[in-house]
Amino acid sequence: MEQVSHPIPPIFDEHSKILILGSFPSVKSREGCFFYHHPQNRFWKVLAQVLDQPVPETIEEKKHFLAKNHIAVWDVIASCTIEGSSDSSIKNVVPTDLEPILSGSQIKQIFCNGGTSHQYYRKYQEPSTGRTAIRLPSTSPANAAWSLERLKKEWSVILDDLKSE
Repeated sequence: MEQVSHPIPPIFDEHSKILILGSFPSVKSREGCFFYHHPQNRFWKVLAQVLDQPVPETIEEKKHFLAKNHIAVWDVIASCTIEGSSDSSIKNVVPTDLEPILSGSQIKQIFCNGGTSHQYYRKYQEPSTGRTAIRLPSTSPANAAWSLERLKKEWSVILDDLKSE
């Protein structure tokens, strides 16, 4: 296992209202240099269904989709040792600095995509941000127990913060 650095910059702008944090990019995401790049990950499908919009396909469409809907995306880990894409193998964590996103946007609420990101957020970032994150069920293909319909229902909580002024 080797120390791997996060290859993808955060996606946000001054209009972002919510921040969705993953743990660390999968091998597919690192190869594609974009978030939730694995075709079996349901992140884009879930967001599109929750927001009642078409599923973005290309990286440019995904960036536009996030900006249009005021969603910021990043991960809690800047670098770590990891075996493949396995969250359970993560060691030697260096956390990301969320300050540039939080000070450069209108983030009302932070959401964590799955238990691993929530665990690391609470350990590393929450003490400095002073903000509690809401844990959402993981959209990862490893979370096969959750149907798309069930994920959509749980993830719909993001609408409250997106619709508020």
